[in-house]
Amino acid sequence: MKKVLLILVSFILCNASIAQTESAFDTGEWFKFKMSYSGWAKAGEATLTVNEDFIDGKPVFHVVGKGETTGVISWFFKVKDRYESYFDKEKLVPYRFIRDIDEGGHTKNIEINFDQKNNKAHVYNIKHNTRKVIDTKPNVQDMVSTFYYLRNKLDVSKLKVDDEIRTDMFFDGENYGFKIKYLGKETLRTAFGKVECLVFRPYVMAGRVFKEEESLTLWVSADKNRIPIRLKADLAIGSLRADLEAFRGLKHQFEIQF
Repeated sequence: MKKVLLILVSFILCNASIAQTESAFDTGEWFKFKMSYSGWAKAGEATLTVNEDFIDGKPVFHVVGKGETTGVISWFFKVKDRYESYFDKEKLVPYRFIRDIDEGGHTKNIEINFDQKNNKAHVYNIKHNTRKVIDTKPNVQDMVSTFYYLRNKLDVSKLKVDDEIRTDMFFDGENYGFKIKYLGKETLRTAFGKVECLVFRPYVMAGRVFKEEESLTLWVSADKNRIPIRLKADLAIGSLRADLEAFRGLKHQFEIQF
């Protein structure tokens, strides 16, 4: 249970073709998600906030993601995570990534500075006071910037069912090949009304936690905002779900069917 919760907190904080001509988001956007186990027990909540800042004189988006367990789950396993990503406003590539977490007493405090010109990641482990430099892929993303990058790079007019979208991600000192499959469209009933969604299947590692490689499903609004509406994980026992609970600061009109 706790491993799945960590994965979902990280994924929420943490979605082919070249993009919409107009950006899907802007400074001031804010999301709040609620997480539940097997459809009834509240497991946690997470928020994502888009700010703006400067890195070495360059204007950047500064996204802050926070996640924590709540309710009954927090009685026996507490999670309090903070993720931050600073990425270029035009190129949408990250320059800095911060991970400060406390997961059941297991803590990490890591800062990564990306040299996108020379394809290097400078990893500073603040907790252990260690530094290392690791080679990265060109235009590599971090786990938070990936979501915003793909929101802008998604061209729905060219997507076909079973198309796979891939990007390179760097997380916790390692390079990952992130892959997600497009499943088509579906209209969801939400707290806001009916929302037409694009449905995706992020690939995960099958094993003790997930039944199979395709155990995660992600619903994103089909409008210009590309809002994450729902994330569901089918587990070996039960399921875990994250739903959008509140939002503000959207760049475009949220298209809701009543």
